Amino acid sequence: MINKMKPLTVETPSDREILVTRIFDASRSLVWECHTKPELVRRWLLGPSGWSMPLCEIDLRVGGKYHYRWRSDADGSEFGFNGIYREIEAPARIVTSERFDDADGEALNTLVLTERNGKTTLSLTMLFASREARDAALATGMTTGMETSYQRLDQIAGSTTSTASTG
Repeated sequence: MINKMKPLTVETPSDREILVTRIFDASRSLVWECHTKPELVRRWLLGPSGWSMPLCEIDLRVGGKYHYRWRSDADGSEFGFNGIYREIEAPARIVTSERFDDADGEALNTLVLTERNGKTTLSLTMLFASREARDAALATGMTTGMETSYQRLDQIAGSTTSTASTG
């Protein structure tokens, strides 16, 4: 099921921030599971078609690490990023650091999930070290890949029954 309610929105609330917002027709607990369970993350967090995720490690605890790695089906090229969980308030909020595997500098990401009438609003704030780092991230076309991934999450939400209680 493709999200026809509201597509991904992208704002730049400050010189160093990107705010991404998206609504899902799913419970907050299910959207949380899709962000925290490796077997679900591997199904939706793939960006454009033609990419796979051979590495998806999640140690979901404050101080725990995560590491994602993607591979192009076309040419075998790979990239990845990793970080540390700074705050976790299940099923509402996750704060992580984020660093590309081969890059200096990191971003601080704050994911907030709010539910109303069975729909979940995702707000992701990415705080970069500088305006230049923020602009470089935007120039990659990352938000197009994010929307493609979120459409996959919509499909998972439509076909997965959560065992967690609605938060």
